[in-house]
Amino acid sequence: MDTAITTKRGLSDFGLKYLAAICMVLDHIHYFFEYTGKVPLIFSQIGRISAPIFLFCLVEGFCHTQNRLKYFLRIYVISILMGAIQFSFYNVASGLVRADGFFPQNQMLSSFVILLVVLQGFDWCAKKKWLPGILAIVLPIILPFIAVPLFTNQSTAFIANLLAFTLFPLHSAIADGGTATLLAGIIFYLFRKDRKKQLFGFVVFTILWDIVRIWFSMPGLQAMDFLTYFYEWLEIFAVIPILCYNGTRGNGSKTFFYWFYPAHIYVLYLLSCILIRIP
Repeated sequence: MDTAITTKRGLSDFGLKYLAAICMVLDHIHYFFEYTGKVPLIFSQIGRISAPIFLFCLVEGFCHTQNRLKYFLRIYVISILMGAIQFSFYNVASGLVRADGFFPQNQMLSSFVILLVVLQGFDWCAKKKWLPGILAIVLPIILPFIAVPLFTNQSTAFIANLLAFTLFPLHSAIADGGTATLLAGIIFYLFRKDRKKQLFGFVVFTILWDIVRIWFSMPGLQAMDFLTYFYEWLEIFAVIPILCYNGTRGNGSKTFFYWFYPAHIYVLYLLSCILIRIP
């Protein structure tokens, strides 16, 4: 299948996604099999570029899709299913947790769901639909803070957690993306008409979030720690393939990436569970 090469030089939308998918698999191979001590860290270091590429493509898709509701629902439904599975690991399916206590906590699609709601809010505001626009922007951002009493009350905590994992994801509670993905996605959207400003804004934000913020919160860190433990900042190298984006859709399956994401996660997790039991 020719996905990356089009009549126009550069990488198409599908070309970027397939590149991101390859890097994501490398990252997750390290994530699930790090305990073996045989998967090099560079797998995850390379994998850092996958999330920003998918995020960039998500914003492009939001801006160009002919049916935003359908676009949103595809991601939302899968995020609900994955959230329900993750919730079950915590509450009702402890027997499926790996022997060392590990289980997948991948919620990138939930981060995308929150972002899409906020982006729709920006779009409504641009069209002077102020009330729904402001609500769509503000509510997803403040929801984690106004929902705190529900999580601290013993009688509502179970339902609140279930809803937070499924129907109403909270950006502050998502380990795989969360607040950082929301803010980076907003930058991609607001500067979408100027690629240089868009990517410059993303790089500045990433350095501030993943280096400066961590450095000030943990003043004893050494420079090498940002290559061995806190290497999220390597996401900035995603700007290289994004700069190669030629603005075309390319050829590929629209549904492949939606289902490949959860499928490869649970397959790798199952394999890691089997391998850890082999003496």
